[in-house]
Amino acid sequence: MIVRTTQEITGTDRDVADPKGNWVSKRIVLGGDGVGFSFHETTIAAGSVNEFHYANHIEAVWLVEGTGTLLDRETGETYPLAPGTMYLLNGHERHTVTADTQMRMLCVFNPPVVGTEVHDENGVYPLVAVPQPAGKHAEETVVS
Repeated sequence: MIVRTTQEITGTDRDVADPKGNWVSKRIVLGGDGVGFSFHETTIAAGSVNEFHYANHIEAVWLVEGTGTLLDRETGETYPLAPGTMYLLNGHERHTVTADTQMRMLCVFNPPVVGTEVHDENGVYPLVAVPQPAGKHAEETVVS
């Protein structure tokens, strides 16, 4: 069992800030935890415009605080974002998130991120191999 709080993550290497200051991602579950996905709490600054493209990951986002707009840059469609809204980037869509107010969202990534990723110039997270714990081989499985 793993139990973590956002308070204990704050200020550690799991608390990743956008170099431009537009967002902060608290990476609660990472690839090294061995569960097949990563789970983040992301806070996006009010008034910011953020271009993302997860070419290597599927992301599910559930907005729990704030308002804004989601633009699907593939189709030109826009969607209002408010608490209770979920969006799933199951087609690796290029998208823009515009925050009218500060937004807090809970995000799941598959494959999991390892924690060091930041968006490149195209808004993409690189695909980083999950490190294997010492003494464990990739083909081993843990059975409880």
